[in-house]
Amino acid sequence: MAPVSSSDLTVRTATPAEHLAHLGSRRSASFLQTPAWAAVKNEWRHESLLWERDGAPVGAGLVLYRDLPRLKRSLAYLPEGPVLDWTDDAEESPGLSLGAWLDPMVAHLKRQGAFGIRIGPPVVVRRWDAAAVKAGVADPDVHRLGELAPTARESTGARVVSQLHELGWRPQGLEEGFAAGQPRFVFQVPLRHPDGTPRTEDEVLKGMNQLWRRNIKKADKAGVVVTRATAADVAPQLAEFHALYVHTAERDGFTPRPASYFTRMVDALSAEDPDRIALWTARHDGDLVASTIAIRVGAHAWYSYGASSTEKRDVRGSNAVQWAMVRDAIDAGADVYDLRGITETLDADDTHVGLIQFKAGTGGEAVEYAGEWDLPVNRVLYKAFETYMGRRR
Repeated sequence: MAPVSSSDLTVRTATPAEHLAHLGSRRSASFLQTPAWAAVKNEWRHESLLWERDGAPVGAGLVLYRDLPRLKRSLAYLPEGPVLDWTDDAEESPGLSLGAWLDPMVAHLKRQGAFGIRIGPPVVVRRWDAAAVKAGVADPDVHRLGELAPTARESTGARVVSQLHELGWRPQGLEEGFAAGQPRFVFQVPLRHPDGTPRTEDEVLKGMNQLWRRNIKKADKAGVVVTRATAADVAPQLAEFHALYVHTAERDGFTPRPASYFTRMVDALSAEDPDRIALWTARHDGDLVASTIAIRVGAHAWYSYGASSTEKRDVRGSNAVQWAMVRDAIDAGADVYDLRGITETLDADDTHVGLIQFKAGTGGEAVEYAGEWDLPVNRVLYKAFETYMGRRR
């Protein structure tokens, strides 16, 4: 298919190698935008896109296509993407507004039969530090993060949200709780100072609250052993992880993913880059007490999935394995350790508040991203799809 142009930007189908090469030129990108993620989400069709200016790559994206039954039409989805220079501003670079970046993508996806397009701009809108979150939970008059004055507002995020509205995109997943798409609110531990210099292990540890520091020491004193699985050990340890994960799901009341999903994830991401994904375990006297999956793309490290035993919770395996992953991210030169999704709730009576309290103990910050946005291309089909999805919720 011929490239589609807008202003001096061109969008075309790319090979996985071209896509991966561009991601390698950037400081970081979401793992959901790597070519390997297409193999994980194998129930979707996929395509890699490349943005070019004067023949040089300036952006990339993984598109997942969800087909409508019996129709040659699909929803085109770019989770936590595309990977563009979202800081590019028309006031500084005339002709390079957000529309100039997105319009050629929209035109390309229309030609591919998309009835609607969903994107997840990886730009931050607001931040709340751990102290603000703690104060919000303690305040009976505050029930949601949005009711709390943010520690920081990000101008890029505000500009992107404003321009998306102007361009006709519609925000998705604004309801309370975990939406069907990617989380709009996450919790992150910055691993660099504002001037860009790295934080030391001691600095990060001192930033944690007293309970976290005490639990890390308690796990060490109890003899909890944390290891990162070698390539040869991943398969048998992944089976152990999944058994503990199913136990965690039953205890905490969520629906677990099948073992095949995690096997596919490990196989696909490790084949793309052997350092992309890691399986961590915490054991006490040989018993598995906690296990986690970590992912890293460039300078962004994620805690992706976790599981813990109900027995021996007093040895604090979950704190021990988290601290090991944080230290590993610091050693790798990461900018941020991302504990992924939280809900917006600060209500002490809400069952989800325990999650944000656990993550806030790391001394990091709650972060609000711009969220997911839809552009209806064929309004009749999009409306029918929207109605169908609404019935499934």
